[in-house]
Amino acid sequence: MAKSNKKMNVYQLTIVTAINIMGSGIIMLPTNLAQVGTMSVLSWLVTSVGAMALAYAFSRAGMYTTKQGGMSGYAEYVYGKSGSFLSNYTYGISMVIANVAMAISAVGYMADLFNWHLNPLATAIGTIVILWLASVLNFGGARITGQISTFTIWGVIIPLITLSVAGWFFFSGHQYISDWNPHGYNFFTGISKSISITLWAFLGLESASENMDEVENPAKNVPIAVLGGTIGAAVMYIVSTNVMLGITPISKLAHTNAPFGLVFSQMFSPVIGKIIMALMIISCFGSLLGWQFTMADVFKSSAIAGYFPKIFKKVVKNGAPIIGLVLLTILQSILSLMTISPTLSKQFTILVNLAVVTNVIPYILSMGALKTMQINEHVPTNKRRMTNVFAFIGSIYSLYALYATGSVALIGGSLVTFAGWTLYGIIAYKFSSN
Repeated sequence: MAKSNKKMNVYQLTIVTAINIMGSGIIMLPTNLAQVGTMSVLSWLVTSVGAMALAYAFSRAGMYTTKQGGMSGYAEYVYGKSGSFLSNYTYGISMVIANVAMAISAVGYMADLFNWHLNPLATAIGTIVILWLASVLNFGGARITGQISTFTIWGVIIPLITLSVAGWFFFSGHQYISDWNPHGYNFFTGISKSISITLWAFLGLESASENMDEVENPAKNVPIAVLGGTIGAAVMYIVSTNVMLGITPISKLAHTNAPFGLVFSQMFSPVIGKIIMALMIISCFGSLLGWQFTMADVFKSSAIAGYFPKIFKKVVKNGAPIIGLVLLTILQSILSLMTISPTLSKQFTILVNLAVVTNVIPYILSMGALKTMQINEHVPTNKRRMTNVFAFIGSIYSLYALYATGSVALIGGSLVTFAGWTLYGIIAYKFSSN
């Protein structure tokens, strides 16, 4: 039987790609962008170019590779099993960290919705409770988690679309210009201050091409859809966040735990603001559900590959990696306590920078492997050039993103990465052919 009739066309895949990229990562972004000024729009533009280059390169890598494992499989072409391990390891760690940041976002919105005054310890405890709730709900298996996440994503998309359209009626050009650079940053510093937080919104773009088996004419349509979806997400991000910066003064946005709620309250009424906060909480928690399961699944796959301890590959009858989830949530709980900061926004920023550093490592490995991958897989020379150009741009942007995270995040991320070599040394004998 022909399956093509059931496959997505390029338009449908473009929409799916954009929705996959847009998640709850944006819900705290306006607060962090406001701490720089409206010149943070420049960071959006730089990150959008970098994200498009990475997304396109990943779409080609997914089509050319004959190895399993996604980014770890790509890295193996050039860096062997050690590179494959490092890619898997840093990607898994980045998800552990990123999910804690996502949980903190939910806590921040809940605090503003219910008028809670949380001290740093209470914020950490609230984050731990949210993480454990998401993990326990995942014990039911992937199917239920997927259904919930697919529905709750609209809790973010609806406010973004509303702001991108209706927000202009409340936009003040004078306010936007006056808030351009309140701290007097030079051009390069001003852009760099927001690079890591804007890249945070695009993390997960490497999975944008995961539906290639479900689309008509993938060789032509997947790159189009990946670029189109990434551009669509970028436009939505840039327009919505910059409209917000022109509605509410950055002096207010920079000190709120629920920026979308604050802006909608100013646009319409406090009741509408509360409704938006509730939508954001639902969306954030639904996204966290999916990412907690994905995190455990990544560790399970890595355990099956022989990279991580065998305990992570144990599952129950419904396929849920419950033991792995429990162990990883314990690690996340410790991380929540270790990163306690004076404000929720500060703790969120620390975690985001760490997540970006560890997530960018497999990006760099993947981009570096693309040329050799194409040669090994006998891709025609004329088809390699464009992919190699995009991979080079993606690599340069990734290195810049690492620099922009700052010394604290770089040191922490480097220590985690270097520890990976020690861990690989313990298991390397498994992959020795002689």
